Amino acid sequence: MIEKLIILLKTLFKNINVNAYYSDVLAEGITLVLLLSIGILLMYAARFIIKKTVYKVILKSESKYDDQIINNKVLMRLCLMIPAVLVMKTYKIVLPDFPNVQHFVLNCSIIYIIVVITMVLFSVVNASSDIYNMHQTAKMKPMKGLVQTIKIILIIFCVLLIISFLMGKRVSSVIIGLGTMSAVLLLIFQNTILGFVGSIQLTVNDMLRIGDWITMDQADGTVTEINLTTVKVQNFDNTITTIPTSSMVTNQFTNWRGMSDSDGRRIMRSITIDTKSVKFCTPEMIERFKKIERIQKYLDDKEEDIAEYNKANKIDTSSIINGRQQTNLGVFRAYILAYIKSNANINQNMTRMVRQLQPTEFGIPLQVYAFSKDKEWTRYEEIQSDIFDHIIAAAPLFELKIYQRP
Repeated sequence: MIEKLIILLKTLFKNINVNAYYSDVLAEGITLVLLLSIGILLMYAARFIIKKTVYKVILKSESKYDDQIINNKVLMRLCLMIPAVLVMKTYKIVLPDFPNVQHFVLNCSIIYIIVVITMVLFSVVNASSDIYNMHQTAKMKPMKGLVQTIKIILIIFCVLLIISFLMGKRVSSVIIGLGTMSAVLLLIFQNTILGFVGSIQLTVNDMLRIGDWITMDQADGTVTEINLTTVKVQNFDNTITTIPTSSMVTNQFTNWRGMSDSDGRRIMRSITIDTKSVKFCTPEMIERFKKIERIQKYLDDKEEDIAEYNKANKIDTSSIINGRQQTNLGVFRAYILAYIKSNANINQNMTRMVRQLQPTEFGIPLQVYAFSKDKEWTRYEEIQSDIFDHIIAAAPLFELKIYQRP
């Protein structure tokens, strides 16, 4: 079939007075392109059949393990081999007049298959890792480091196979040759190799991207460039800091991408209450506090709860120290929380609380913990400042004093 097509094309080109050599080139070139096209069509056909049959069976099964075959594209990557296998089976028939081109096509096909097999093995490793992570054991004994090591070994083995194939030598001979040169290479290209390894780790672990805001000992700003040996960071004062890529792996840095990708930016700030201003609430104070709309219901419910408790336990309330009583600090905490919950700039689906921290020699720290909807720096600072402006101004209404060193 293929031979007949080549003969037909050669005859056609010769009939239109094309040189014999060029007619051979055109005929065999067109046939090779057609063969590749058929291979690509077969690949997509195989993918379509797999999606309509195998994938449906996998999705209907109760087991979640086989779903990882779909998620990691194991079968889809196997289909990539179809065009190369088809070319390898027919290249001698397609290119009978060009032995050098035959050799080149064969080499390209073999290298392509080696790369595809490596990709398939990557998918198998990823699928195995995902299946392992579905078990509780993965939390106690994570295998991510081992998975990354296996991937690096696969890449090295793939490169060695390609080199040995192109050089026409055994893999062991290539390894021995590389081993001889390794000492010299490590000495000359030490920084480059460290940077290369560091950049691979940054990429594989998704530790850093262009545009990320990072803070480090020597940098606080936005990543503008990541290359083989350096990472450039434009600081917020518009200076540029250049950091060796290897040090991004060995040294600690904070990447604020998680905050940027989340639904809110954390507010965690405290004011310090003077301990001398904390006291039990008198009935007069409670009545005055009830005029504050945000805590009316809270005070009513709390007073009812306290009264029931004291009555049930037959507590003598003639002395304010007996039983349960409200304090101005407790009411103030409830007010701040109600204020936070009513603030349109706060993400109400994330954690919100007002809590006391360990008292210090300066007083009682009262901390607001919440998340602002707006994560842009200047707007975030405005929201945070507005909240604490209000809190500081409201404290005297609850007969509380903010500590301030004389």
